[in-house]
Amino acid sequence: MIYTRESVMRLVEEKEKIEQTLKDLWDVLKSNNVGMGEALVDEEGFPRSDIDVYQVRHARHQIKCLQNDHTALMRRIEEGLAVVMGPSGLANSDPNASHTPDPSPTPTPEAFARVDSVAPASPALLAGLREGDQVIKFGSVTSDNFRGMGDIAQVVQHSRNTPVQVTVVRDGSSVALSITPRQWAGRGLLGCNLTPTERIER
Repeated sequence: MIYTRESVMRLVEEKEKIEQTLKDLWDVLKSNNVGMGEALVDEEGFPRSDIDVYQVRHARHQIKCLQNDHTALMRRIEEGLAVVMGPSGLANSDPNASHTPDPSPTPTPEAFARVDSVAPASPALLAGLREGDQVIKFGSVTSDNFRGMGDIAQVVQHSRNTPVQVTVVRDGSSVALSITPRQWAGRGLLGCNLTPTERIER
C-alpha cells in the first residue's frame, strides 16, 4: 500500500470511530455491571435474570472483533506515519521524496519504565501501547528527571481527559503515542501497568 498524508489521516479517523464504538460497547457492559469474563448463566444453568444476556453477549463479541481491528489499524497507522514523516518530524507532502540519512544519528534516550501489561479496551490499548514497550518519555518525564513511578502518576493525575505525549522503544525503533488518561470500565486512568527499568549507573 502506498501511504500519503491523506490516507494516514483517513486511517486515524477510522481509528477514532472504532475507539468511540468500543467506548459505547463498554458502557453497555458497565450498565449491566459485568465485564468480559463473568458468566451469563446462573448456578442452575439458566440465563441470568439480572442482566440483558443477549445485549451483553453481543457487546462482548463486538468488542473482541473491534479490538483486533483496532490493533491492525494501529500497525497500518504506524507504517503510514513512518512513510510520510520526514526526519524533522514534519509531514512530508511528497511520499516519494528520498531523504539523506543523518551521518550522526541522535542516540536513543534511555528507557526508565517498561509496560508489563495492557488491559483490553483500556485508554492505553486504544492509544497503541503494547506489553513490552520501553518508555523513554511520558509527558514531561524523561530518563533525565525520572525519580520514581510517582512522577508518572503525577502526570497522569494532572492530565485527566487531556492527551499526554508518550514515546516508547519497540523492536528497536522509537514510537510516538498520544494517551488520554480518563475514567473507563476498568481500573486506573490508563489501564496498563508500568514498572521502573533498572538504571545503568554511569
